[in-house]
This record gives sequence, structure tokens and C-alpha cells, in this order.
Amino acid sequence: MLIAQIVFIALLVFAITRFSHQVSKVRRNILLGRDEQICGNRWQRWKNVLLLAFGQKKMFRNWIPAILHLFVYLGFIIINLEILEIILDGILGTHRLFLPYIKTIYPVLISAFEVLAVLVILACSTFLIRRNVLHVRRFENPEMTHWPRQDANNILIFEIILMLLFLTMNASDQALQFKHYGHYQPTGSFLITHPIALQLQQISPGVLVGLERGAWWLHIAGVLFFLNYLPYSKHFHILLAFPNTYYASLEPKSQMPLMADILPEVRSMMGLEANDSQSVPTSPPVHFGARDVFDLSWRHLLAAYSCTECGRCTAACPANQTGKKLSPRKIMMDTRDRLEEVGRNIDQHGQFVDDGKSLMNYISEEELRACTTCQACVEECPVSISPLAIILELRRYLVMEASSTPQEWNAMFTSIENNGAPWTFPPDERGQWASKLA
Repeated sequence: MLIAQIVFIALLVFAITRFSHQVSKVRRNILLGRDEQICGNRWQRWKNVLLLAFGQKKMFRNWIPAILHLFVYLGFIIINLEILEIILDGILGTHRLFLPYIKTIYPVLISAFEVLAVLVILACSTFLIRRNVLHVRRFENPEMTHWPRQDANNILIFEIILMLLFLTMNASDQALQFKHYGHYQPTGSFLITHPIALQLQQISPGVLVGLERGAWWLHIAGVLFFLNYLPYSKHFHILLAFPNTYYASLEPKSQMPLMADILPEVRSMMGLEANDSQSVPTSPPVHFGARDVFDLSWRHLLAAYSCTECGRCTAACPANQTGKKLSPRKIMMDTRDRLEEVGRNIDQHGQFVDDGKSLMNYISEEELRACTTCQACVEECPVSISPLAIILELRRYLVMEASSTPQEWNAMFTSIENNGAPWTFPPDERGQWASKLA
């Protein structure tokens, strides 16, 4: 027993250390973005966390996948309470540590966990069918090939295996209880596995112990592997969705962020008086807009890591629906991919060494220009991600630094510069059309 405890503790420490190390890298990558102060309205922010991250409010615009996702979500959250007992058993060398303290409700709790396990298996199986047999359209976009497709399948299959191991562990445990074998003390009947345990009684105790211990070890080892898989997967949103919804913009969706560095100059050009809070900056900005991930704010980079790749943003995008190249989901995935590439560069050299690339190597001008800024992607995202915020920053770079604009835009820009409006006639002639109404 002591050897098993030592092995378990070593495995646990290794897994937690590896996970912490990888999380620290993700945190470092996010903080590569420019600083942005988030303050005010804490009540609304916590409300968003409760309704959107915990309550999954936006998911229920489409009931069938929402209910299936709820099963997986509740299974992940609630069954992890059972993981606590397994971890303590492994450290202390006990078996079902909580049983003596909550004997009356213990079988009820485990039965509830088993029902959730079955629901998770059914939900994950349905999701696999939707992705690989029915080929739901929003999972068939070009950006969802190769690793994104494999990643989604990996996690669904892994969830099914973990739940089957949990049920196998309980069924063999109960079969050993029926035989009054060793330390397998009676727990009461478990709703799902009790009938299976009755059939397993025909197997010898030695085989049952091997089955129970094997399922126990594989289950907890699988959970620790899953923990370390998360930072490499889109499923890291399980953790990051909560801070992302807290820090999401609370501005009205019709309101686009202004560039404070140039606002006084713009107001002066248009003949407007500058507010006291809009004084001319003492030094010019380093960049207009964003060329690379360093020019985006840490909030944009947090959102990139929080993306679930569900595709609701792309499915709602009118540009994408009309056959244009833009996919808001791809914008977030490309931002994360570039950020990961930058992180590997830092790991290799100790600091970032110019690799001759930027985020513009991942996202084309054609994609950025296709955006109508309608905010449909922002409205649809279940965890309050704004692909539009990144699109706007990249477009600002193209226009204000790279001087890359469609010819049609240049005429408008010239009119705004000369006349203070998109039209080609001077301000004092704008009201002449009304004289004909008299």
C-alpha cells in the first residue's frame, strides 16, 4: 500500500507541476499584449460570469446542442467532486474515504454521479456523430481541418473513456462488496452500476480486484492527463471562459472603441473643440492599430485563448454566409496560433527574436475588408468574445500605417480630410438641397 501511495503522490505532483508550468506560459503569452485597464461596474461583470460562463445563457438559443453541452458541463463540474475522494484515497491509502462520514447520502451522491456519467457518454457520442457523420455545417469550415477537428474528437472520446472507467470502477467495487471481500465495505446500491455488479459476481475476487484497481488507476491517471492536455487544446476555455466573460467589454455593441491618441487631432480637423480629457498626447503612439499580437491588448489575447471554436460567430456572419473569405472563428484561432508561435520563439531564445512574421501572415486583407462591423459575431459568442475588436485593430494598422486601402475608400478619406465629411462638396453647401423644398 505504501508503494502505491508513493507512486500516486509522485504522479499527482508531476501532473500538477507540469500543468502549472504550462499555465504560466499561457499567462506570459497573454501578458505580451499591451496593457489595458479594466475597471468599473463589477456587479455587471460578475453577473455576466454567472449568466454566460456558469449559466451558459447564450448556448440556449439552440436548445438541442445546449442541453447536450449542459450534460457534459455538469458532468465535468459535479463528477470532479468524486475526484476529490479519489485523490485523498490515493494520498492516504484509504478506500472511499467519505463513506463513513456521509453514509446515508453516499449512495445517492454516487448514483447521481453515475447518471451524469451516462448523460455525458450520450452527449459526447451525439457530438461525435454531429461532427463526423452528420457533418454539421459550422464544423466543416476550412479552419476546422487537421488539428482542430482531431482536437475536438480527442476530447469527446476521452470524456467517454473516463466515464466508462468510472462506471467500471463502481460496478466491480460493488461486486466485491457483495462477496464481502477485503476492505470493500458496503456502500449501498448505485443506480446505474448495481445491475452490472450483480452480473460481475460470477467473476473471481482476484479478477474483480484487478478490474477495480485498474479502472481506478486509469481513471485518475486519465484525469491528470486531461488536465495537462487542456492548455494545448481549445478546451482550455473550460477555465478561461470565466475571466474572459468578466473582462469582456460592457460598452454598447454599436459603440466602437476610439483611438484616444488621435482623437484631439480628428476633432480639430472637423472643427470641433477638444474636451479637457482629450488633450494632445505628449508623445505619439508607437503603432496605429495592430500588426502583430504585441500590438493587441492582453484582453484580446485572453479572448483568443478562450475561444471554444464552436463556430456560432462564423455561422452568424453575413460576410461568411455570402461566400466571402471572412470567418470570425478563424480570426480568433489565427490570433492564438500566432501567439503560440511567439511563445515558442521566446522559449527557444529566452526573449522574442524577430522572425520576420506578424499576425498579418495569418490573416489576409481580404478577410479583414469583408467585415461589415455588424457585431453579429459578438452577439452570438457564448463566452463574450469579440472577433470584431481584433479585426478593427488590424484594419486600423492597414489604413493608418500600411496605407493599404481599396481605391473606393481613398476618395472617402480625401473628402473627410478636406471637407470634414464623406461627401465631395464643402460644408457650407450641404444645406442647399433643402432650399428646393420651399
